[in-house]
Amino acid sequence: MGVSTSEPDQGIAVVTADFPPVNALPIQGWYDLAAAVRAAGRDPAVRCVVLTAEGRGFNAGVDIKEMQRDTASGGHGALIGANRGCAEAFSAVYECEVPVVAAVQGFCLGGGIGLVGNADAIVASDDATFGLPELDRGALGAATHLARLVPQHLMRTLYYTSRTATAAELQAHGSVWKVVPRAELHEAARDLAREIAQKDGFLLRLAKAALNGIDPVDVRRSYRFEQGFTFEANLSGVADRVRETFGAPGGTPTKEA
Repeated sequence: MGVSTSEPDQGIAVVTADFPPVNALPIQGWYDLAAAVRAAGRDPAVRCVVLTAEGRGFNAGVDIKEMQRDTASGGHGALIGANRGCAEAFSAVYECEVPVVAAVQGFCLGGGIGLVGNADAIVASDDATFGLPELDRGALGAATHLARLVPQHLMRTLYYTSRTATAAELQAHGSVWKVVPRAELHEAARDLAREIAQKDGFLLRLAKAALNGIDPVDVRRSYRFEQGFTFEANLSGVADRVRETFGAPGGTPTKEA
């Protein structure tokens, strides 16, 4: 359980998140993931990083229960910690010195969108779904990253409704490189990583820096701007009111659903 790094192929580092039952990461988990991705990118022997996860789904966002425990005692430490941890993990993927390939299975929700939206390429299983249930969780954020996966109006519709898009739909929009059966996911992601890793390592690092430099949106600043509205929702009390329905009978669906 936790975050681990392996190097199954020359020039490739695989960073794996494993937080049962649904990969809803606690605060420390986001920081651990960020540290692992940054360390892999700094390794001169690594030319591509594969970001993956164990279990039913790729990522179910933040650990809402951790946040509920904190707010029940009248504090906002978990909210601040989760926001900062997510920002750090998303930035680590975006700023990784080498390309990052995300291998996505099952659900990719909330913070998962922040990770894959900042990745350089996405390979997904045919059962993968992508979405931001933030409005059902009393939060805001990661529209910055969803906008990198789908066109503007679809992003807004998905955001307002908390609906999800399938891997096939994202492939049709050009944001998912390849869709494969779940059993073939990890090999397909490594195949792409191996192809990338055949390039000169120094040139790959220059290419990553160049592509980030011409991005039309500063993803870190844009996401932090979104998070300001999450704080406003919490200070107003509406976030707590919505979050209290999480997992309750008749309330919004839990991430375990």
